Amino acid sequence: MRVVSLVPSLTEALAASLPGVLVGVTGWCTHPPGLDVTRIGGTKNPSVERILALAPDLVIANEEENRAPDLDALRAAGTEVLVTEVRTVPQAFRELERVLTACGARTRPGWLDEAEAAWTTLPEPSGRTTAVVPIWRRPWMVLGRDTFAGDVLARLGVHHRYADHPDRYPRVPLDELRAAAPDVVVLPDEPYRFTADDGPEAFPGLSCALVSGRHLTWYGPSLAEAPRVLAEALRAAHR
Repeated sequence: MRVVSLVPSLTEALAASLPGVLVGVTGWCTHPPGLDVTRIGGTKNPSVERILALAPDLVIANEEENRAPDLDALRAAGTEVLVTEVRTVPQAFRELERVLTACGARTRPGWLDEAEAAWTTLPEPSGRTTAVVPIWRRPWMVLGRDTFAGDVLARLGVHHRYADHPDRYPRVPLDELRAAAPDVVVLPDEPYRFTADDGPEAFPGLSCALVSGRHLTWYGPSLAEAPRVLAEALRAAHR
């Protein structure tokens, strides 16, 4: 089986479960470190020609991370493309099983059992924390409705202010974000790389939690430790 993955989360899942099936991945596929396969460009600008040259049996994509024209071009060239949709934690587990099965897995990997257990045994949140979750600046963009990261946070007792916005990733002026007065501003390190020196200074007087984008937005082996890691980061922001 020869597989090209256009989704960093699924690259990690496949590498952990089916060593050797991946022949091509994007430049954003950073886990596992040192993965030695062909890089075919970015998630939004993959080289169709480079992918076709690898003669994959299957290309793994995602309806949000990858562009339809690129996937259509691969199909037109006779390549099979599996497109995932992941907007909730339970949906992530279903799609992970679908991808692994399509790529030749005969048994369920142990990390997937551990990850599902980590989320199904979460204690009921003791209260509700309000949040604003920027994902970009210049212009400022935040989590809106119907997102995987939003569902992750909700299961940890964090309600983000724009969960009911008509857009999934609305652009919101900084003054409005500040005026929302959330309990915490959650700043992931991807897609925009917020750091201690790049992000918190925009929200004076508000608690800020710097979190791993891999734990907030990826659906793969990182799901096993995500509840603990994210909860620790959120608690630290309130100290």
